[in-house]
Amino acid sequence: MKKSLAVYAVGAYLFLHVPLLILAVFSFNSSRFTIWQGFSLTWYREALGDRDLLEAAANSLIIALAATALATIIGTLAAYALWKRSHGPVARAVAGSLYLSLVTPEIVTGISLLALCQWVFRFLNLRLGMHTVILAHVAFSVAYVVTVVMARLRTYDPALEEAALDLGATEYGAFFRVTLPYLAPGVAAAAMLAFTVSIDDYVITSLVAGVDSQTLPMAIYSLARKGVSPVLNAISTLVVAGLGTVVLLSERLRAR
Repeated sequence: MKKSLAVYAVGAYLFLHVPLLILAVFSFNSSRFTIWQGFSLTWYREALGDRDLLEAAANSLIIALAATALATIIGTLAAYALWKRSHGPVARAVAGSLYLSLVTPEIVTGISLLALCQWVFRFLNLRLGMHTVILAHVAFSVAYVVTVVMARLRTYDPALEEAALDLGATEYGAFFRVTLPYLAPGVAAAAMLAFTVSIDDYVITSLVAGVDSQTLPMAIYSLARKGVSPVLNAISTLVVAGLGTVVLLSERLRAR
């Protein structure tokens, strides 16, 4: 039984990761086709020399960093509030509704956010742009942050905070000096997860982005529609390596 489970696990991992490995290998191929003709960094130089791709990557980083900062702050405070009132019916209903946002199809979320922006902008005389993308990313990233931080809070002993209050600390002081340091690994893991889902998003971003807010996933999709290019292999390898590192760090922090 154990051997069959091990074989199944290995097969599943190979199915998931062999295509990525092949992609990475051919990103170093000197040929434009899937026939190995020699090692080369040509496609990386071409990708890093493309101004449109660099601008899209810069937009993605700005959006992801801003959305991560906002989502982490909002999500951490929301998780703490839900934890403090975890026995109330309202808190349980709100906590349960978070999972709805996680399972809602991205196309539905994107259309609803676009409709909201169009309705609000009738009164504010604004247009779609970086600000709408950041707000949209915050909207779907908060649920991830709350979920991760809540998992950390379930292992937290409320007596520590109560002891700080008994010793004269204010509620804010107890939170910032006792609770928040304990939550720090979970908060960091949540921030990395939010960054990953933000910088990788295409569907929602494409619906709420303006003409001056093209992100890297949007640029990659635009290139892919023109045909398979080795430049895409190089870009995809860089993205996978970067996001993979962030995910591994996130899991390591979450396990602390």
